[in-house]
Amino acid sequence: MATERLFVDTSAFYALMDRSDGHHKDAAAIWHWILEEDVRLATTNYVVVETLALLQGRLGFEAADIWHRDVLGLADVLWVDDAIHGLAYELWLAFGRRKMSFVDCVSFVTMRHHKLEKVFAFAKHFTNQGFTLVYQRRKDQRAP
Repeated sequence: MATERLFVDTSAFYALMDRSDGHHKDAAAIWHWILEEDVRLATTNYVVVETLALLQGRLGFEAADIWHRDVLGLADVLWVDDAIHGLAYELWLAFGRRKMSFVDCVSFVTMRHHKLEKVFAFAKHFTNQGFTLVYQRRKDQRAP
């Protein structure tokens, strides 16, 4: 069976690290499944920056450092080039004032570029863009 490829969003990385987050238990269960099934993870350098800033601001420097050393190391970091950045900016402009973050737009464009259809995220707008949330799929299957 081919190895599953999964994009990881800041919402999942953060939930995994913050025990008080409402999605922490789900994130931990999905993380366990990821490790058991040897799922290939990918994210962008923009998500890395966003996650580091969020973790440092809310949980402190140590939590951000632990995440960078112990969690991020399991993901391929896809570096955003000028073309993807430009396409994401155009998408962000098209969304206008609908509170879509630029980082999310970069994620959407990157996922399409790399043909990634599944995402570990708790932000529902990924489904609006046609991606499959692993969280929802796993819940529907009553696993993990």
